[in-house]
Amino acid sequence: MKTIAAVTLGCKVNQYDTEAMLEAFERSGYTIVPFQQQADVYLVNTCTVTGTGDQKSLKTVRRAARQHPGSAIIVCGCLAQRESERIAQMEGVKLVLGVQRRAEVAELLEKAMREPGALNMVAPLKNIPFEHMVVTRHEGKTRATMKIQEGCDRYCSYCIIPSVRGPVRSMPMNEVRAEALRLANAGYPEIVLTGIHLASYGRGTPDTLLDAIQAVHNTPGIERVRLGSLEPKVVDAEFARSLAELPNLARQFHLSLQSGSAQVLRRMRRRYTPEEYYEACEILRRFMPDCAITTDVIAGFPGETEEEHMETEEFLQRVAFARIHVFPYSRREGTRADELDGQLSEAEKQSRARRLIAIGNKLEERFVLSLKGTAQRVLFEQPVGEGQAEGYTGSYVRVRANATPGTFQWVRIYEVQGATALGEAIES
Repeated sequence: MKTIAAVTLGCKVNQYDTEAMLEAFERSGYTIVPFQQQADVYLVNTCTVTGTGDQKSLKTVRRAARQHPGSAIIVCGCLAQRESERIAQMEGVKLVLGVQRRAEVAELLEKAMREPGALNMVAPLKNIPFEHMVVTRHEGKTRATMKIQEGCDRYCSYCIIPSVRGPVRSMPMNEVRAEALRLANAGYPEIVLTGIHLASYGRGTPDTLLDAIQAVHNTPGIERVRLGSLEPKVVDAEFARSLAELPNLARQFHLSLQSGSAQVLRRMRRRYTPEEYYEACEILRRFMPDCAITTDVIAGFPGETEEEHMETEEFLQRVAFARIHVFPYSRREGTRADELDGQLSEAEKQSRARRLIAIGNKLEERFVLSLKGTAQRVLFEQPVGEGQAEGYTGSYVRVRANATPGTFQWVRIYEVQGATALGEAIES
């Protein structure tokens, strides 16, 4: 029996795509094995959002070729879309896919194996439909990621993704309902809705993002729905009020910020001001006072002064985020930001990132501490000791308690250790 191993670089969307391709191989008779083991085929799903993503992706391909010279390598994803010709020349590579035709990956590999060299199936990203890929299980997880949207047309000045993911397209509503039901029937009580630019879901169709959220929320067997990253512009009173009426919607909202400085946001070509962002947070908290707001921030954007950096520090504390992901700015050839004056040194970017991370850690600890004494419904995911398990609340706080993995349990938080809460089981 043929075997396949896969590794995913980058985001949750890539993780979803990898799961779908592995299922396609299983339907073709392959057995999935860990990436560290010997396999007939190695699949590398690449990332190109930063220079580090490029380097890790290429290093992974080279290592697979060196350690397994007799195996076929498939390279797909964002870096493959961007650098297909270069990757097709790499040792061991038999098939190159970008962000299309991944549902056909098993058949395309069979075709590639009959031809000399590598088969490069990367094509332009114009006028393409949403690619339907089937995912019925997520190995070893209690929550399943469900990609309902693909592509982006925002063209933020620092971001290469619109050129490698293509235009906005959405999963048809009948497929949304069908996949949610498949995942519920497969035993996943929590679904995470994701996309490259989730807020664009439904553009050009009669459906909206709220329609998709409600459809998944109302699927029998789904006990919690969590949302991926949102744009603050999508949040208005009607949207927040509708979300608040969904009892099984996780009260965690990831609103991408990137900077708390109005001037930096303009150079980034973001389509909101700090005040508009703050108003979105206030609207969410008005309708869901217990919600957690999390975000992403870029440190050291070109031209960022110390004063502008301080504006971001002050804004983070003003919003009081529950969690912050911090990224030092990474130059991307082909983006507007790559051509801007005032590129900061790596040392300065790292220094500013450390300052933001320190603020984020304090804010996260403060948010977790605010849950002390409260009752929280936790989906426990993995064992951590005799009779104990860890899982997450709807606000995405990690909780440890006496519980059974794979089950929901109400717990009362009695102690906090850093970003982890300790709880005891109670009746709902």
